[in-house]
Amino acid sequence: MNNRIELIKDDITTLDVDAIVNAANQTLRGGGGVDGAIHRAAGRELLQACIGLEGCDTGYAKITPGFRLPAKYVIHTVGPVWRDGHHGEPELLRSCYTESLTLATIEKCTSVAFPNISTGVYRFPKEQAAAIAIETVRTYLQEEEFPQKVIFCCFDDENYEIYQELLSDL
Repeated sequence: MNNRIELIKDDITTLDVDAIVNAANQTLRGGGGVDGAIHRAAGRELLQACIGLEGCDTGYAKITPGFRLPAKYVIHTVGPVWRDGHHGEPELLRSCYTESLTLATIEKCTSVAFPNISTGVYRFPKEQAAAIAIETVRTYLQEEEFPQKVIFCCFDDENYEIYQELLSDL
């Protein structure tokens, strides 16, 4: 199992993988953080494709081509905004990972990279988000052939260290 999960500290927009996951907002029209970085790197074609998708609800995912990115696809998922943990936030975050992996499986993506969904301006506690991400991906990979490799791509030291500690316990 561990050979199918990788942890890196990098800029997700530079990865040569089949799909990268975008921590998007409900409009899918770009924003701050990883969402804005992906839109800038992919070019205006990504915005046009996203407009055609007519948004996305929290906990779900939609897919577009990667356009100018090295990745073939961008899987857009809308993570929950943290309120207090008693409004379905953990379940919605888990759904983001499952829905994204399902789209990757449908497209037979061999590799997919995830950012730290909902841990920026959406304020999901980083350790809890990482635990949900790892557990959801591990469970999914036990049942499915695709993707063959899942990369947790952290942009900052804090998230990287959290994931490193949690993955070392496996």
